[in-house]
Amino acid sequence: MITSDQIRKQFALAKENLLNDEELGKDAFKLSINYSLLVEEYIHRALTGKKKNYVIASTGSFSRRELSPYSDIDIMFIFSNIDGNEEVIKESVTHLWNCGIEVSHTVREFSDIQRFITEDLHSYTQFFETRFILGDEKTYLEWNDKVFKPLDEGKKRDLIYEFFEDNYKRHKKYGGSSKVLEPNVKFTAGGLRDLHFVEWMYSLKNNAILTDQREITQTESFLRKLKKDGILNAVSTTRVLQSYKLILKIRNELHVLNKRKVDRFEFADQERISKKLKKGEDAWKDFMKSYFEATNVIHRFFKTMAKRFDEEISNPISEYLTVELDDTFVQKGNIIAVNEHKELSFSDILRAFYYRGKYNARFNQQLRSQITESVLEFEEEEFTENTSSVFFREILKLPGNVGTTLYVMNQLGVLGAYLPAFKELVGFFQPGVYHCYTADEHTLIAIENVEKLQEDESNLGRIYHSLEDKDILYLAILLHDIAKPISVSGHEIIGAEIANTVMNQLGYEESEIEMVQFLVRNHLVMEQVAFRRNINDAATLDNFCSIFPSLKALDLLYLVTYADLSAVSPVIWTNWKSDLLQQLYLKTRAMLQEKVSGEELLYSDVIKAIEGDAFPKDSAVKSHVESISDLSYLHHFSHEEINEHVKEIESGAHVSVFFKDESGFTNITVIAKDSPSLLSRLCGAIAINDLNIHDAKIFTRKDGIVIDSFNVTDYRTHKLIDESRYSKIENDILLAVDKQLPISKEFSRVQSKWWRIESKLFKRKTKQKIEFEEHDKYTIIDVYAPDRVGLLYQITKKMNELGLSIFFAKIATKSDDVVDAFYVLDRRGQKVSENEYHLISHELTTTIEEMI
Repeated sequence: MITSDQIRKQFALAKENLLNDEELGKDAFKLSINYSLLVEEYIHRALTGKKKNYVIASTGSFSRRELSPYSDIDIMFIFSNIDGNEEVIKESVTHLWNCGIEVSHTVREFSDIQRFITEDLHSYTQFFETRFILGDEKTYLEWNDKVFKPLDEGKKRDLIYEFFEDNYKRHKKYGGSSKVLEPNVKFTAGGLRDLHFVEWMYSLKNNAILTDQREITQTESFLRKLKKDGILNAVSTTRVLQSYKLILKIRNELHVLNKRKVDRFEFADQERISKKLKKGEDAWKDFMKSYFEATNVIHRFFKTMAKRFDEEISNPISEYLTVELDDTFVQKGNIIAVNEHKELSFSDILRAFYYRGKYNARFNQQLRSQITESVLEFEEEEFTENTSSVFFREILKLPGNVGTTLYVMNQLGVLGAYLPAFKELVGFFQPGVYHCYTADEHTLIAIENVEKLQEDESNLGRIYHSLEDKDILYLAILLHDIAKPISVSGHEIIGAEIANTVMNQLGYEESEIEMVQFLVRNHLVMEQVAFRRNINDAATLDNFCSIFPSLKALDLLYLVTYADLSAVSPVIWTNWKSDLLQQLYLKTRAMLQEKVSGEELLYSDVIKAIEGDAFPKDSAVKSHVESISDLSYLHHFSHEEINEHVKEIESGAHVSVFFKDESGFTNITVIAKDSPSLLSRLCGAIAINDLNIHDAKIFTRKDGIVIDSFNVTDYRTHKLIDESRYSKIENDILLAVDKQLPISKEFSRVQSKWWRIESKLFKRKTKQKIEFEEHDKYTIIDVYAPDRVGLLYQITKKMNELGLSIFFAKIATKSDDVVDAFYVLDRRGQKVSENEYHLISHELTTTIEEMI
């Protein structure tokens, strides 16, 4: 008799041979089917010869014969009654594990069917998605016969709506967009689970057991059934099947590559798998474009079928309530349909979308399918009909639902077919940057976000409300990244030219075209100035203000900047960034309205502060404020805080440290006498306490007293600093000011700990880059680098060694990357000579590379 040890060795060898079969691995279905059959075979071998009054059935991906190499091997023990069989179950599972078949098992009896229908929806889906492996076939047939019997039509409807809610929660957790850059190939929208959801809905509604004993996957069997029933045509069936097959192949590759169950498709794995499956310099981008096309097809199929199920189980609306929109389209309730079956021209399709947005409606399943099929036929044509241009422009002028309408147009392939330049944006992504979505998805989310300002009472909301021609705003957002597929570097310049071509074709006037070109060309400028420059510097304000031809241009650029940033990822738009942009906007608006220079504006702010009622006449506070040349000090601190600063300075305190929580950060403010490398030492003291510096501001009085302000969070949790840690941080800062803290030693001690953590957290590749910019008074050095704890300490330490004095520093974080901007002078108090640029760049780059 064969032993469990022999079976385990045979199974391991058979699995290894299967996974090493390169020819088999090329076909995802064949690999999954063969692996599923292999597991079935060895379960038979392990449990053969034992009399069974029960059933062992496969569930999940095992029952679908879609097992990936390290998927869970889910089995179900089915009994008419479990009582007295507990030992049999234990022995069987133990023996399977001893044989190297690491199953996850559930145990069910007939009475569980009624109970799980009401108690556990997830488990109930397993009940009608099983495949017989071994045991008593009569019990299995009886089980299948009983699975749907407790369900009447009302209960089915309730369960289907529960599935809708469950699916909503899944998309919310893993991503509701099919174009998330690092998706979960199983659970993110457009992943494998979307199609499983359709299968479950179909089974539930039609009392259908989809598994059969043929050696094909359940997906193949299911789609063939839909084709046979006339729900899908041949082209759609092939498209959905091939898309699902590609995603399953990627899941298989992820498992093999990592030698474990992995469903998160991260950048590092994308690069490795794409190089394996595709050739050429752009293999990664081309491969991911194919992936996103596949996920869009699956998600579109999912939404179409979900709407079909919803329509079939909903209470029908009376035909008397049908409204004829025109000769082609009718509306019943909030559903738009074709009046009678006819071929749709592209003008018809655009008109349908116009109605969809105007009446906040949706298309029925038939119209969605017809649009999708029609677009495939239209894609090679050029659309020159006047009506096409008219209705597209009318969509942009809708009072609401513009973003949603364009989003669905993109999902169904209409937007790319109508605007060929936009089609190139579909599925385009930049690996290693801070965007969470493909370029087309980001663009349409940006439009949706700016539309939400309709309900916003903020300054942005008021500006949005005041716009009369919002279509110009929407076009600018739609086209702001249009040139990225041509070249990411300089895409704003190329994009402005593409905008000119597109808008001419759409029939816009020259003044409207020039405005959109301005917005596309400058869509990066406002955030760069706000987040990387000193917005209380007169020269900076003058340069920024000079680009605007009008107040309207400023308003629109502010809105475009907000839309762009808010659509990058859910965590990018912060209160801190909102405040900086608003400050820059208000200052620039005042300069344009009052026709004053940056220096005149800033000087007027000082006069207002000094002559106002906030500070007593002839007080030390006023002298203190007047002694600080950087006027952002008045904006950065409240009057109460400024009074506290003066009290500390007047008391003769050697060093003063203040803590406060603000806008998601803990702010640490240090007052001390300036000395060489002070900023670097303070950064070091903060770094060795496991704190991440997000922003540093340096204010210097004429008498050499500095007030340095840092916004920090805990490195591990990214949250505020617990008050219990204040004492240790303050003590280290005091020692650092007095040059008594062995920062280099402490930094080296904890650097290995950070390296271990960071090697797990930061997997994206980032190029280090040093850039120099001329300023009236300073040399500005921009440092692009991966975000690491202690980075600012190392950079400022190196700058001090190079003889550079830092007068202002700003840190802009983009996910795993930072752009640190430093306003510096050399050791003679002069701007840095261009002859020194190469040395400084080399030294800083070397310092950064040593950290990573």
